[in-house]
This record gives sequence, C-alpha cells and structure tokens, in this order.
Amino acid sequence: MQTFRYSRWDGSQQLALDADQVLSELADDLLDHGDLRRALQRLMQRGMQTQPLPGLQDLLRRLRERQQRTLNQYNLDSIIDDLQKRLEEILETERHGIERRLQETRDRVPRTGDQGDPQGNPQGADQDQGSDQGQDGDQGMPRGPQAGGQRPQGQQGQQAPAGQRSPRRGQSGGQQGPPEPGSQGEAGEPADAGAFSQEMAEQMMQFLERLAEEKQQYLDQLPQDPAGQIQRLQNYEFMDPEAKRKFDELMEMLKQQVMDSLFQNMMQGMQGMTPEQMEHLKEMLRQLNRMLKDRLQGKEPNFQEFMEQFGDMFPGNPQNLDELLEQMQAQMQAMQSLLQSMSQAQRQQLSEVMEQLMQDMGLRQQLMEMSLALDQLFPQERPERYPFRGDDPVSLQEAMRLMEELRELAELEQAVRAAQQRGEIERIDTEQVRDLLGEEDAQNLERLKQIEKLLEEAGYLKRNGNRLELTARAMRKIGQKSLQDIFAQLKKDRFGNHSLDRRGAGRERTDDTKRYEYGDPFFLDLEETLMNALQREGVGTPIKLAPDDFEVYRTEHLTQASTVLMLDLSRSMGLTGRFPAAKKVALALSSLIKTQFPRDQLYIVGFSEYAQELKGDGLQLVNWNHWVSGTNMHHAFMMSRRLLSQHKGGTRQIIMITDGEPTAHLERGYAYFEYPPSLITIRETLKEVQRCTREGITINTFMLERTPYLMEFVQQMAKINRGRVFYTSPDRLGEYILVDYLSHKRRKIS
Repeated sequence: MQTFRYSRWDGSQQLALDADQVLSELADDLLDHGDLRRALQRLMQRGMQTQPLPGLQDLLRRLRERQQRTLNQYNLDSIIDDLQKRLEEILETERHGIERRLQETRDRVPRTGDQGDPQGNPQGADQDQGSDQGQDGDQGMPRGPQAGGQRPQGQQGQQAPAGQRSPRRGQSGGQQGPPEPGSQGEAGEPADAGAFSQEMAEQMMQFLERLAEEKQQYLDQLPQDPAGQIQRLQNYEFMDPEAKRKFDELMEMLKQQVMDSLFQNMMQGMQGMTPEQMEHLKEMLRQLNRMLKDRLQGKEPNFQEFMEQFGDMFPGNPQNLDELLEQMQAQMQAMQSLLQSMSQAQRQQLSEVMEQLMQDMGLRQQLMEMSLALDQLFPQERPERYPFRGDDPVSLQEAMRLMEELRELAELEQAVRAAQQRGEIERIDTEQVRDLLGEEDAQNLERLKQIEKLLEEAGYLKRNGNRLELTARAMRKIGQKSLQDIFAQLKKDRFGNHSLDRRGAGRERTDDTKRYEYGDPFFLDLEETLMNALQREGVGTPIKLAPDDFEVYRTEHLTQASTVLMLDLSRSMGLTGRFPAAKKVALALSSLIKTQFPRDQLYIVGFSEYAQELKGDGLQLVNWNHWVSGTNMHHAFMMSRRLLSQHKGGTRQIIMITDGEPTAHLERGYAYFEYPPSLITIRETLKEVQRCTREGITINTFMLERTPYLMEFVQQMAKINRGRVFYTSPDRLGEYILVDYLSHKRRKIS
C-alpha cells in the first residue's frame, strides 16, 4: 500500500515538471516571435515561474557568486609569506643550535688550571670529547658550511670561505686541528696523557668558537629573498640536527608542490623519490619533448609506445597525445594565472624559487623545452589575472587547486553562455556543476535538460529531422491559453448567450426538456414521457399515452458565421510592440471558434507587402515582416473576399487588426509601395471594400493607432461598408474583438 507524507514547503523540495505548465510558459514567447527553438532557449535561460525552476541566468549568477567567494577568501601572497616564515624558523633553530652546542662544549672541556672531573680523573674531558666525536659523524668537531659533509679544502685553486679552512688530520698545509686523543710521539712513546688532554681541549675549544662565529656570519650574510636563501642553505652544513631536518622537510614539500603544480598530481609519491624514479621522470620528459618536436614537424608520434613505458605516471589515462597535451597546457596556464594574480614582488620570488628547485632536480631544461613546444602547439591568450583580496593563507599546492577551480568555473560559465546563445544545454556537464556548485544546482540543470523530452512525451512536440515542431494538440492548448488570458476580466459574462429572433441554419439538442408542441423537432425523452403518463393515469399496465404526455428535448438554433481575421504583419506592428497582442487575439479567436462554434469557419490572412493565408501551424509561427515595408490592404481584402465567397449562408465578416493606413496595392500582380499613401493605393483599396459590401461582407476594423491618414481612410471605409470601427490599445484588443464576434453569435432556446 502506497503511503504519502506531507511537510511544510521550505523551497528545497523538487516538484515534477508539468508539461501543460511548461507549454503555458512557452506560449507568450511563441506568440511574440513564432520561433519554437528560440522560445525553448529563452525558457531555459529565464527558468519557470509557475514552478520554481531556476534557469541558466540563475546558474550564471551562482557561478559568479562562487568565484567571488573564492577571491574574497584567500590571499595568494601568503605562499611566499609562509615560505619566509619557515625559513626564518629554520635559521632561528640553527642559530640557537650553534649557541647551545658551543655552550655544551664549554661545559665539558676543562680549561687550564682545572683539576679534572669530580672524580679526580683529569682525562675525563678527553673521554667525553672522544665520545662526543663519535656521535653523528664529526658533530663533536663541527665542520664548515659546505654541502655533503666535506670540510672546505684549499686544493686545486678552490679557496674555502674565510675561517673554514680546517683540513682533515694528517693533511699538510693550513691550520691543524686538535690532535687525536691517544696519539703517539715521533719516537712512538705515548705522550703525557694529562698534558696532552689539556692542550687538545684548548685547541678544540678555540676551533669550535672560531667555527661557530663563521657560521653565524654565514647566516647573517644570507640573501633576503627566499630563492637566494634556499640556494645558499643547500650548500650549508647545519650544526643543529633539528634545523637540518626542518630544511630537508621544506625542500621535499616544495619539490612535491612544484611537481604537483606542473603535472597535476601526475607524480604521486614525489616525497622520498629514489634516484631511479627521478631518472625515470627525466626520461619521460625527454621522450615527451621528442614527441612534441615530432608533432611540430608534422610527424605523428607513437603515443601508444610512450604510454606503455610511462603510463604509470598518468593516473588520468589520457587516450591520445592531444588529450595529454591539453591537460598539461591547462596546468601550465594555471601556473601562469597564479603568477599573474600575485603581486610583482611575490611573483618574482616564487618564480625564482621554482626555477631553483627545478634546477636542483635537473628538470629545468626539459621543462623549458616542453613549455615552449606547448605554446607553439596550443597558442593561448594572456593568462587570466584573478584579484584575490582575502586573508586566508594558502600553500602553493592549495593555490594551484584554486587556479584549477577558477579555470573550471570559467569553462562552465562559457558553456552556459554557449547554451544560452545556441541552445546547446546538453553540453553543460552536470557532474561539473555538482562538484562546483552542489547537488541542488545539478538537479535544476537536469530538469531543464528534460523539458524537450517532457513536451515530446506529452504530445506537444514532434521532430522533423533536426527540427522541432508543435503538434496540433499544442496549438489548441496555446489557443486556449490565449483565450483564457483575454477573457480573464470577462468571467462574469456568459458570452454567446444572446437572443435571436429568427432561426438559424442548423439545430442542436440541449439537455433541457419541454412538453411537445406542434412543429418541434421530435427529440423524444422517453423516460419523462412515461412518467407524465403515469402521473396522469396512475400506476398500472398497460400505460396509455396521450399527446400531452410527450416530452421532448429543447433545441437551439444557431447562426453560422464565416470570418476572415486580417492580421497586419507590417514592420510598424513589430517595431511598436503591437504585434504580439494582435497575434494572441488571432489564436484566441481560432480557439474559441474551434471549441465552441465548430460549424463556423475562420480564415486568417496576414498582410504586409503581400497578403497570405495562414494555415495549420502557420499562425503560431508567423511573425511580422522585418525587412519589407508596405501595408497592402488591397491584396488582403481581395483574398478575404475570395475565401468568404465559398460560403453562401450565415454571417460573413472580416475583422481587420491594423495600426496604419494602406501604403501598397497590387498592379498586374506586383505590389506597388508608396509612403505617404498615394491616391491610387487609397482608391484601389476602397474599390475592394465596395466589392466586399456588394457581396454582403461586413468589415469591422480595430485600429491600434490614431494617425490622421489612418482615421481618414477608416472613416471612408465605414461609410461604404457600414461596418464598425474600434479605437483600442494592445492591452484591450482581445476583449473588444471577441466580444464583438460573440455579439454576432446569437442563439434562441425554442
């Protein structure tokens, strides 16, 4: 058993689209422009009002809001600020480590006059020092600021920095370090242990103090920019293990972020990359550059072979070289956008840091070649500069993620604008909308995409090849809506319910009954007839009928009307905005006749330079003439008279909707135009009015403008035809026309 739950409406509920409401939303646009495809595009652009469904305009607004939130939240300059902060912390740790190491050595090394350790062992200091020398390599005797743990050498013409010339023991030349504990004299006899320990301690302390001073000076002389500091610290041998660990972590993090920013997480596990893996990466870049060179020379590289060798480095699994190159170019473009979005000083510092890191990894030359080749294969516009103005700090990796997000927002915005212009809503990626904006916007987009399918399933649209067309059912629905709109203020009227003194050409039975009178159509109501007899004779059989017992259905006698609606399609109707209202009236009149007066005949004739009969769906799709001037009433009256001549009985009438006087007429089958109207045009048009009058055709005119030329012409036409003239405006046009039509549609209940 199906159950239903009801809750208060909070705006988040999704209602199923109703095909009738969708068609109703389309109706006015179809009447205004007559282009079904464009009407659908505009509906998807603005959304629906009868059902809460945001359109593509709302989607664009949401995309702009999402972009602004990102720009107002983050501060790109924090990338360098964070790097400088980390470097300052490393330098501070190293300085404190140098001082701490120096103080620890002072506390352990005995000076001249000391009596040894508390236990009376004068060699305790030597034992401590020897033990200290065994920790962490030569940390007991710190070395100068050189990479790789090598002491500065004065050989081969390479002079070490001042104060760092401390050759290894046993080397000739330069200042000798303190002697090794337990060393023997020249004669092979052991030296005096106590005297040697004291001398060695003094030398070691002097060496350590001098080395500490040199390292502090080295740190004081570091450049102010992060790139220069990183370069110099890579050639520096840290005395403090914690400072060394922090610097190594910083370098690994920067390498990982640079690789991620360049290859979009292609290199997973960059941290701790072995030399073999790094060489594998370099080989991949060499092969990729070779393929790029081949492509520039017009050759087709072997992409499949490349992927077999390096496919593990591309988690996205690109299907061809173009897809791979587009991804890499997009990433390069994102990096350029990031740099352009930073301040000039910060941009320069980040560029120098990245170049330094790529140089250290041995990738700089290969990456430069790849970037130049990509620029030739995929010429790009100037990178987008985003005005970040927030406060939240970001890392380089997070900043690249923001660049990617902003790029996707820009691409999605471009796709939405293309859908607005060309109706290609299917090209908008729903999953991308879901990732960037959320589930609600993705569901609204899916509902917009379902509109065409919904109308097709409801029988309102059909496809003729690649063209969409309205069905007859949709046309009737649009006509009914037009009728409802026009008669919204006339609901209290039971239009058409007027008396008529003479019989019409046909009869229709009603649901009311009456006692039979001589001459009435014999539409017998048997049930009421038998009841009349029983009431007269009483209950019993057989039932005897008398003439007064017969009950018959009442009938109504209707006049039959044949009408031509002449619709002005001239440029002035469209330029002044009067055409949509006139077109809506034509549809409403058509719907009224088809639904309530099926025996009547309605023709619609549109006229501008020439006149034409609008048949089938022609009325829904017709539009005013944008290019040719002319209001050829002469041709329109001629065509209307020919159409009405097919009907001999009932009312025959022409209803003309126009905003201007006749400015064209036919001569030998061709339109002759002149403005202001020529006397020939006026004369030929009035001659056609006289022909209509002689054939009993009434002409009723609805004027949407009161220019002197039009008023003078209409007055002459009214004198000839004796028809009526209405001066009205587009918002009252439908009410006047249809009420007038119904006043000719009278009936009498007999």
